[in-house]
Amino acid sequence: MSYPFRLVGVSGTFDRLHRGHRFLLSKALEMGERVMVGLTSDEMCSGKQLSSKIEPFEVRRAKLEQFFKEVGAASRVEIITLNDPYGPAIEDSGLEAIVAGEDVAWRVEEINKIREKKGLSPLKLIVVKLVKASDGERISSTRIRKGEIDEEGRLQKVTFSSD
Repeated sequence: MSYPFRLVGVSGTFDRLHRGHRFLLSKALEMGERVMVGLTSDEMCSGKQLSSKIEPFEVRRAKLEQFFKEVGAASRVEIITLNDPYGPAIEDSGLEAIVAGEDVAWRVEEINKIREKKGLSPLKLIVVKLVKASDGERISSTRIRKGEIDEEGRLQKVTFSSD
């Protein structure tokens, strides 16, 4: 099989690996012969909503590895730790493109500005549409942590306390 790029990057927290994540990662696998996955460190997650409920780094990494095994692509993927928003994307790391959800595509513009200042060529941006839950709103790890939806985007029953 031939791919448009030799090496593409994709990054995220990938908490509660959900249908939207799987769609994004599958697009990265379609676009790159090899895929570099930047997985945010536990420290980088500390400012996120309900951060205490975010799965630990090793759990998130194991779920990613399992996904890539299930789709037969483990040998094409390298998972690296991200300790800042840019990682190797602002270096001469061999990356040719970044696959990003439409909600974070702006970050690639930042990356390319930094690359330009360093005399590096810009990375191609491949934008992936956000996957919607059954209620028409986007699937997100935050919504899953809040108990609104499950990993497939199905609405969860909300129970109200009688206190």
